Amino acid sequence: MSPFTKLISTTSLALGTTITITSNHWMMAWTGLEINTLAIIPLISKSHHPRATEATTKYFLTQAAASALVLFSSTTNALTTGQWDISQLSYPPSCLLLTTAIAIKLGLAPFHFWFPEALQGAPLTTALLLSTIMKLPPTSILFLTSHALNPTLLTTLSVISIALGGWMGLNQTQTRKILAFSSISHLGWMTIIIAYNPKLTLMAFYMYTLMTTSIFLTMNTTNTLKLHTLITAWTKTPTLNTILMMTLLSLAGLPPLTGFLPKWLIIQELTKQGITTTATIIATLSLLGLFFYLRLAYCSTITLPPNPSNKMKQWSSKKPTNSLTPALTILSITLLPLSPTILATI
Repeated sequence: MSPFTKLISTTSLALGTTITITSNHWMMAWTGLEINTLAIIPLISKSHHPRATEATTKYFLTQAAASALVLFSSTTNALTTGQWDISQLSYPPSCLLLTTAIAIKLGLAPFHFWFPEALQGAPLTTALLLSTIMKLPPTSILFLTSHALNPTLLTTLSVISIALGGWMGLNQTQTRKILAFSSISHLGWMTIIIAYNPKLTLMAFYMYTLMTTSIFLTMNTTNTLKLHTLITAWTKTPTLNTILMMTLLSLAGLPPLTGFLPKWLIIQELTKQGITTTATIIATLSLLGLFFYLRLAYCSTITLPPNPSNKMKQWSSKKPTNSLTPALTILSITLLPLSPTILATI
């Protein structure tokens, strides 16, 4: 891909995200979502591999269907209420359609089928964009309309996503698919609390973005695409791989690391709202995800392959480490002591 094409795609991506998160009108929000979809497609398909083409096709068809549902939902609400303001969503069928559309765009279960395949066919840097930046516009729409959405439906989608994300990630050997199911599980945690405390959802999203970005940048440095590649990656960057283990444990939500903070606050808020049973269920289901996080952490630093490869091990990385990686990794591990300050800001 030429630098000019890459510049246009990344600029359009930033523009579409900005339009959606700053707009109050449904048509402007829909326009931003469409710009985002068209901007990310060249980045997914730039390798011209058949798997990349398949991922691009699946992504485009799914996002086009979700955008059509968003447009249909907003139009129906405008015909009924006479309002195009996003915060004025009040017509129940429109609320149901919008919830379905946002669930498709985010990759919440049972509308998750496109997401692991899209990540598997995309390069690591594009997979990072799909897991983080591309989730921000739908999350912002969910944030603005959270007062009108059905809490029971959101809770059902969230519990299914947490269960499926943990269960389906158990038998994966591709790191991008593991991180895709990790994303589905974390999105379930964010969605379950948005009807009760929307600001807590944004805080959980920012924490997830921070940890996922550091993991993707580390794996991009070591070119880690499979578990057996992760097992031998310590020979390239031993220090970076050790810190990767800590970041994976943080993403799993183990104290005293940063990832424990959003899960702790979400469970606390659900308990305050009197939804103790749901809080217990999602806390138990998170143990499924903990298993494959521990497997990734174990593979990254402790084990050697059971069958030695005939290829020579690489004792230095050819790819320079991104300067953002150390800073993001440190934040992904050490932010928990700052939790009083973080709570004060939200």
